[in-house]
Amino acid sequence: MSDVTLPVVDLDVFLSASPDSEAFVKECKKAADALITYGALLLHDSRVSEDDNNTFLDLIEDYFAQPEELLKEDERPELGYQVGVTLENTEKPKCAVDEPCLKVIARLDPAERPLDITAHSPDPKCRFFWKMSEKPPYETQYPALNAPNVVPKAEGIRGRWTPIMEKWGTSMRTAVENLAEMAAIGLGLPRQTFKDAGRYGPHLLAPTASDLVKYGQKDTILAGFHTDLNFLTIHGRSRYPGLNIWARNTGKRIPVKFPPAGRYLLVQAGKQLEHLSGGLIKAGFHEVVVNDATLQAIQRRKAEHPDRPLIRISSTFFWHLSSDYDLVPIPELQEKARALRADTINLGKVDLDEETTYEPMKVGQQVQNELRHIALMA
Repeated sequence: MSDVTLPVVDLDVFLSASPDSEAFVKECKKAADALITYGALLLHDSRVSEDDNNTFLDLIEDYFAQPEELLKEDERPELGYQVGVTLENTEKPKCAVDEPCLKVIARLDPAERPLDITAHSPDPKCRFFWKMSEKPPYETQYPALNAPNVVPKAEGIRGRWTPIMEKWGTSMRTAVENLAEMAAIGLGLPRQTFKDAGRYGPHLLAPTASDLVKYGQKDTILAGFHTDLNFLTIHGRSRYPGLNIWARNTGKRIPVKFPPAGRYLLVQAGKQLEHLSGGLIKAGFHEVVVNDATLQAIQRRKAEHPDRPLIRISSTFFWHLSSDYDLVPIPELQEKARALRADTINLGKVDLDEETTYEPMKVGQQVQNELRHIALMA
């Protein structure tokens, strides 16, 4: 396991410095380079409130502490679970049945591999999807990916739900859209390239919940080794560690550690960004497991907040490209991807990946293809 720390990109520099300044250009380049090298970065944003994150975590803990029969009322399987709740043991890690993904694991040093997922059944995590999208001014070809939100009915939750979800979701959406602008500039593209492509995307505030009373044993896999299907994923601080990521340049497993205090968010590259960049930026593999740090956090939480539910909530937001957008690699990024691949081969660091072909398709088609892999859509 690696003690590597992820690069920290400062959004405050982007927001306050002149676009002509060296500091601005340098920070944008740092964002792009971090995504190319690690597929992930830590984002500092002074606008983000830790109190808002805590209020959000409290709400989602309360929601998932409800009896299962109440939660089931919020399921929408006919919409591929793309709004409302997904209960535990529904979502399968794609990697468990995906040949290219299993090859990635096989190439890792045994000490750096994820917990064994070849026989892994569906993830023992629940999820809630809350759409944070702008309605497109045209008829979308993918209405199921743009369905209306589900508001829980329970007293004590319903009244708090929409304001808290919207407030925290807006903070994360604003941060990730600014980061998308930084990455575009750092890659030598016009600032609005990615932001415009995602203007009408079916963005999702998507907390996951894992019951640590049922699933709190060491080495339990809460979310099996996988990549995200969207463009960029952004996370607030969780109350329980356990997220591991893999950097493409080293193959080392990196336990994600937020700085102990301060306004930080974690950003990860998803499949849509990989596709659009022609593989220059790779979607980052990650898993969530119960490890020693998780167990320590459980004991601390029990002692400090004995009346609160023991549920691990991930404070997660999926930022998508618009469903009707044509997902085709940007030529200059694809060229850079080929040059990067050639360099690694010339240096003797052979990337054994067969060169991936990124077929042109609508984003909505790509999403539906991925959902079938993880058993959320028939």
